[in-house]
Amino acid sequence: MTNYIEPVEELSNADRNIHRALNSLKEEIEAIDWYHQRAAATSEPEIKSVLIHNLQEEVEHASMILEWLRRNMGNWDKNLRTYLFTTEPIGEIETSEKSTKTEISGDLGIGNLKESL
Repeated sequence: MTNYIEPVEELSNADRNIHRALNSLKEEIEAIDWYHQRAAATSEPEIKSVLIHNLQEEVEHASMILEWLRRNMGNWDKNLRTYLFTTEPIGEIETSEKSTKTEISGDLGIGNLKESL
């Protein structure tokens, strides 16, 4: 059973589903790492093929969970739209986005403090 840091009875059903999704995502990422290492380490072609297949299945599962989180947990949609499928250096996207917003809106780049987690 997964561990909660807060009393489970104080969490809504939606909060428990988010917890389930986040824990599942961690497990999928861990499985991706395991299969990747095993495939990288073996020189036997047939087992390598099976391990790569398994790795790709885990990536599919992780992607599905990410999409569920995007739809159901605040701020995921905004951040995924900001960082995924871009070509700009990842570490520069936030800085570039803030300077563009400041130039256009004059909001000083601090964003909406009332925005949900």
